[in-house]
Amino acid sequence: MLIESVAYASRWRRVLPDAKLVFALAGLIAAYLAARPLLALAVAVLYAALAVLAGGVRWLTWLRIAVWPMLFLAVGSLSLLVSIAPAEAGGPLASTWQWAPDAGARIGELAARSLAALSALLFLVLTTPLSDLIAVLRRWRCPDVLLDLMLLAYRMLFVLATVVDDGRAAQRARLGDAGWRNALRSTALLAASLAVQLWQRAGALHLAALARNADGPLRVLGGACPTAARDRRLAWLASAGLLLAVGLAG
Repeated sequence: MLIESVAYASRWRRVLPDAKLVFALAGLIAAYLAARPLLALAVAVLYAALAVLAGGVRWLTWLRIAVWPMLFLAVGSLSLLVSIAPAEAGGPLASTWQWAPDAGARIGELAARSLAALSALLFLVLTTPLSDLIAVLRRWRCPDVLLDLMLLAYRMLFVLATVVDDGRAAQRARLGDAGWRNALRSTALLAASLAVQLWQRAGALHLAALARNADGPLRVLGGACPTAARDRRLAWLASAGLLLAVGLAG
């Protein structure tokens, strides 16, 4: 929800979505082609600066959105600190744990490339609402099944937020958060009831679609971009992204 609200308030909201998608894809390619961690970190800083300075996203908001993927990356990087080596005298099935000799270089390369890819994706989603992105993917002949799954997952996120807010409000009205024991018990009860409520609401959504004879792909209205200078913006962003990828490849 926060990502969508930031995307709709971005200064690049009306920039041609095709150009932003091409530029983000170029960032992913550049993150993969970066030969050194410093180059990948430069790509990450570039896309983060563009989202903040050009897109109008606040630094604190960008960090608030990126902190959870960064924590996931930090936890995943810990697995590279150790390696499994077969024991010499214990047979083929025996193995020993040891510190990886090149753990620092591997973690640095993985973290830098992942941060660059994350920054490129955040640049796209923080400046382009999902409706515009789906409209672009439909023009690019993306399979309708994938687009429908994206729309349904997007819809169910709001349903999940509504269910959680309603459940929390009902628990607070009954003093369900008075004390840590009651709060823990209320959280467990809410988590147990989420699956049932989401299943029921998903079924209601399916019945509503059938009642409207919805037997084709789901359609959304993308935001209208100004026709003036759209080709110039597309050429500028696409050229900048491709030059970045080709430069790192060279």
